[in-house]
Amino acid sequence: MGLEEKLDVKVAYLSGGQRQALSLLMAVVSHPKLLLLDEHTAALDPKTSQHIMHLTQHLIRQFKITTLMITHQIQDALAYGDRCIMLHEGHVVLDVCAEAKQRLQPNELLAHFHSLSL
Repeated sequence: MGLEEKLDVKVAYLSGGQRQALSLLMAVVSHPKLLLLDEHTAALDPKTSQHIMHLTQHLIRQFKITTLMITHQIQDALAYGDRCIMLHEGHVVLDVCAEAKQRLQPNELLAHFHSLSL
């Protein structure tokens, strides 16, 4: 993200991706037991979002941090993490992990979501 070249730059002048990367680094520097991520790539372009997701995965594994990531990006929900939990009106309506999560296809997850609004 080029942050190492921007050490003298005020945060307000960093790009959205650079700010998000900085926020992520600041969140893990204290070695939290639990990291909460709420749509942490929502305002980013697809390339930067993917970069931040890879950085997130790397940091979580490196520091062995239990993480709860909230996302509306179906691909990210399926590609990252050990478990996928879907909530609807504050209730868990789907909870898949391990091999079941790996087999779950985006269209199946989307169909389950759409069935909730009927």
